[in-house]
Amino acid sequence: MNSLLKRQIGKHLKNGLNHMDQFLESIDDSYTNYEDQIAILQHSIKISSDELYEANQKLRAEADSLKEINKNLEFILNSMNLDSNALETLNNFNTSDYIKHQTIEIIKINKQREELLLSLEKQNQSLNEYAHIVSHDLKSPLRSIHSLITWIKEDNGQNFNEKTNDYFSLIQKKVEKMNHLIQGILTYSKIDKVNIVKEDVDLNDLVNSIINMIFIPSNIEIIVKNKLPILRNDVFRMQQLFQNLISNAINFNDKPTGTVEIDFVEQEEQYVFSVKDNGVGISNKNQEKIFQIFESVNNDDKSGGIGLSIVKRILDNSSEKIWVESQENNGTTFYFTLHKQ
Repeated sequence: MNSLLKRQIGKHLKNGLNHMDQFLESIDDSYTNYEDQIAILQHSIKISSDELYEANQKLRAEADSLKEINKNLEFILNSMNLDSNALETLNNFNTSDYIKHQTIEIIKINKQREELLLSLEKQNQSLNEYAHIVSHDLKSPLRSIHSLITWIKEDNGQNFNEKTNDYFSLIQKKVEKMNHLIQGILTYSKIDKVNIVKEDVDLNDLVNSIINMIFIPSNIEIIVKNKLPILRNDVFRMQQLFQNLISNAINFNDKPTGTVEIDFVEQEEQYVFSVKDNGVGISNKNQEKIFQIFESVNNDDKSGGIGLSIVKRILDNSSEKIWVESQENNGTTFYFTLHKQ
């Protein structure tokens, strides 16, 4: 058992259950410390994520520069085979100096690119270390708290007053939310770490397995409108992609009869999938914000602000697109592309 819990039990329960309210208040205070640690962790990973994005943008800019230089070099090579009439128009062009200058530029840009890649690697390593800190230092105490609460409720629940039961409910909700947050951070950090293994993925089987695995309230119906295609892709990433979108549609549905519809349209080189719900909806000002890590527009105990960030990261890394159409109180539809090959 976690040492924190041992101290609280020894201090407040040594004479039985007479000080249960004080004990639960102490546990609640202790949880605040974990909230502070999570807040620091969120801030650190947010910084790392922003730096990774900035580094990727710089790499893309450098790649565009290299393409431009390559075009110039191709022009030089082509000019070497020009006929005599064309050469007369280039009699003032010093090919040797131009190639030398372009070579120096290529070396300079490649050096900058190597530095950016090294920085990107360090940031990825830092993000991975943060995830392990969360797993090791926070998950174990949470399991101890959850086990202790379960034990107390099973043995003494009939003796608790309404206030004590409210304390238990509050602590359990906070523990569950932190568990969701920790699992989300671990998954987010794994997206770039797990090697891509492409194989035939039957999306019908994948979606059915997700539906059977996650909790779906009795008032919500999942509808797959058409038979889904078989794609050559990575199973882990496809599972995370569909699971997070389906779970998001379920968690933010406030209607007495909720629906989540999964559909797709086939195009020449890609499929455009959609996950539609009739839930709370998203205002226009928040439709870009929802894809940022740790950003959540709803104060929901099940939301850690990571699910849609995982979705966005998977699709960005595969050069795919995602967008949202929504109105407040009128549901949301997420659209995303997946290439056929």
